[in-house]
Amino acid sequence: MSDSLAALKQKLQDFVDARDWAQFHSPKNLAMAMIVEAAELVEHFQWDTETESRSLSAEKREQVGHELADTFVYLLRISQVLDIDLIAAANDKITLNAKKYPVEKARGKNNKYTDYQ
Repeated sequence: MSDSLAALKQKLQDFVDARDWAQFHSPKNLAMAMIVEAAELVEHFQWDTETESRSLSAEKREQVGHELADTFVYLLRISQVLDIDLIAAANDKITLNAKKYPVEKARGKNNKYTDYQ
């Protein structure tokens, strides 16, 4: 990665502060904006086959990168507004998922943990 998460958070905060946008950045608004961007990401794959979705043209790859970045920036901004450490939250979630999806039950399967026998 070219920047650290801390540097990116500061860059984003500076961007928001320079434009006086914090007043519009409620968790609700940011979550809604993030979902809109995620929908724009999905749109790029909507009619692709599984194979096509794995082999993007250079132009489509760039467009997908922009939508990923938009989604990520909103996610990062929500974490700033709510003072949630994304790295800690992700690590905690991986630990929880490891308990829900033990290797011996989940390996090679895509069913939900509640469907394990």
